[in-house]
Amino acid sequence: MNVLRRILLVGVAAILLVILAAPAAVIGQTRPVTKIRVVHVPVLIFAPLYVAIERGYFAQQGIEVELITTPGGVSSFAVLAGGNAEVVVGGLGAALFNAAARGLDFKVVGPVHMEKPPVSTPLVVSKRAYDSGQIRSVRDLRGKRVSVNVLGSATEFWMQAALLKGGLSLSDVQLVAVNFPEVPAALANGAIAAGLLGEPLATLAEDQGQIVRLSEDFIDGVQVTALYYSGAFMRAQPALATGFMVAWLQASRYLYGNGYKRDDVAAIVEKYTRVPAAIVKRARPPFHEPNGRMNFNDFTRLQQFFRTRGELTYDKPLQPSQYINTTYVQQAVKVLGVFSPPK
Repeated sequence: MNVLRRILLVGVAAILLVILAAPAAVIGQTRPVTKIRVVHVPVLIFAPLYVAIERGYFAQQGIEVELITTPGGVSSFAVLAGGNAEVVVGGLGAALFNAAARGLDFKVVGPVHMEKPPVSTPLVVSKRAYDSGQIRSVRDLRGKRVSVNVLGSATEFWMQAALLKGGLSLSDVQLVAVNFPEVPAALANGAIAAGLLGEPLATLAEDQGQIVRLSEDFIDGVQVTALYYSGAFMRAQPALATGFMVAWLQASRYLYGNGYKRDDVAAIVEKYTRVPAAIVKRARPPFHEPNGRMNFNDFTRLQQFFRTRGELTYDKPLQPSQYINTTYVQQAVKVLGVFSPPK
């Protein structure tokens, strides 16, 4: 009887151990969670960040993302180099090249988005100006005020491309800075004649009868946004740096094709941008490179562009190796495998 009792007790104990262990295996809590501070702006092109949060890709890598914004007047690169963030999702502008030339401690580690016609950051004018015939083509902008969201940013490159396609150049207009959300109002009150407006705000303003897209086919595949890591993050937490990239590429692959048309994706974008999901689904989507490839030629073109604009503070051109590190993309692709578009 005692032997039988001992056998039963051992069996019950074994079953209890299995039951207690099962939840951890199911929910994947096999590693400690580390908080990673990420600088961002809540717009459509940064959707992989939000998708990776909401779909649990970061959690699978033991990462909890804390979304932050930069203090007024402080560049993202200073925030990275100062140890106040580990990751930045941002644009490729003159500030990038100037910060790299100064030796600030960060690297470009992967792409965020590219644009293909019809672009997700079109050149727009007020519907009233268009309907009245006052502005019907890019040539009608000669001598007028036109806006980008940030002077010295890659959107200057976009504006130049839009103007060149329409027969003008930046020297033919007055370039000013207007934040994307403020563009429709600035058009309405005559502060600007035209401006670049990022999605999904462009579709929202179009629905409200505020704007008309004057040009939306001036860029085809140019990379103008990137992921940046601080040097301290790369040195101290290389496994998490790779894990962050794994999660980012998972989200980029989830968005591939018609990803922005999915109900769950539209709801996620609405949560972070406050633009209704129905608008998000109709907006011109950006493209997120599913294998993390970066086009070094685009970096060279941008550097040359900002030099001609007089916005660089150094003389000798930077080589890609001075500010780009592809290690984490390479490691992430090894983890995930090479993505092939579905047939």
